Amino acid sequence: MTDPHHQFTVVSLFSGIGGLDLGFEWEGFRVIWANDFVTNAVKTYENNFGLTPICEDVNNLSFSDIPTSDVIIGGPPCQSFSLVGQRKKDDPRGELVFRFVDILLEKQPSAFVMENVPGMSASKINGVRLPDIIVATMRDAGYFVTKMNLLASTYLVPQLRKRLVLVGSKKARPVTPDPLMFARSRYDIDPLSHDLSAKAAVGDLGACSEKGERSRYANVIPSCFARLMRSAGLADVSLHNCPRMSETDTRLVRAIPPGGNYLDIPDEIATGRVLKFKKTGGRTTTYGRLHPDKPAYTINTYFRRPNVGCNFHYSADRLITPREAMRFQSIPDHFEVVFGSQDERNAFIGNAVPPLLARAIAMSVKDTFNAAPERKEIEGTAVQLTL
Repeated sequence: MTDPHHQFTVVSLFSGIGGLDLGFEWEGFRVIWANDFVTNAVKTYENNFGLTPICEDVNNLSFSDIPTSDVIIGGPPCQSFSLVGQRKKDDPRGELVFRFVDILLEKQPSAFVMENVPGMSASKINGVRLPDIIVATMRDAGYFVTKMNLLASTYLVPQLRKRLVLVGSKKARPVTPDPLMFARSRYDIDPLSHDLSAKAAVGDLGACSEKGERSRYANVIPSCFARLMRSAGLADVSLHNCPRMSETDTRLVRAIPPGGNYLDIPDEIATGRVLKFKKTGGRTTTYGRLHPDKPAYTINTYFRRPNVGCNFHYSADRLITPREAMRFQSIPDHFEVVFGSQDERNAFIGNAVPPLLARAIAMSVKDTFNAAPERKEIEGTAVQLTL
């Protein structure tokens, strides 16, 4: 068994603002080095973690620039594999996935985590799905690898967000984290009765404030989830600012009931775009309004737009605020974001791995370190693998 007092070290690639990293820190891992090429993501990370990531394109880093660690984690940019976007085989963003694999093969950490969108499975090379290629490559390198299709709401996150995660370990086969064990052992929560609704997620944030102002919590009893997000001694929060909306969008949201979408907008007040959606069909979340008793849909990078995602508040006639989006992502209230534009800020929030989901993944990694070494069959020969 591993020394229970040992603090496993982590190298983080494509760190963004650190959603995946925060989950690993909550689980007791220590991030010793991080990297992202976006300046404000690096500043955000430094402000919240006290560690300054290397601000550089990962393709420009040499292997010697990256320190040795127990674990390497990261989410290579996924736009070229997104179910929403068009997949292009020559998209350089897709090549970053292979750069991540090359780093794993060179640095040989005891374990690794690669996070991406489920649409990555639709990308193929010579007829073979990309995740399967990566799994086979890492297995040939001596890792036990598990492909996990995870739903964030299973791990206390009030959001129906799906993610594909590849978890590898040299010591034992990673197991998809058990939701009951995670909730009960880490937070003393019974997930079967835990409230993951939109109202439980953001109902204590109160009325939104003007741009740049901080907002005080509402005078209500916070939900169990809200208590997880609120920091001791924190009386107000940033980024809970009222979104700017056109008169047209305000008129539309007033016609949409909680849990509804563009189909609920009467034709006589519908815009040309809405009428086109009605004729040709749109996503369920198009002009969607949250339901107070249900989790949010996936928080994307465009949550200040009504036509891309379920972004209308369940009771206030407005779009959700950045802080509400962060709540749905399980990013705690003390977390601050450095940004140059609203689009950049929203991209940071929407692209982050929900930290609660990340902690469940980190729990799975830790379990492999504490497990008895397994024997790996390679071409018919049993090979004993130890850390």
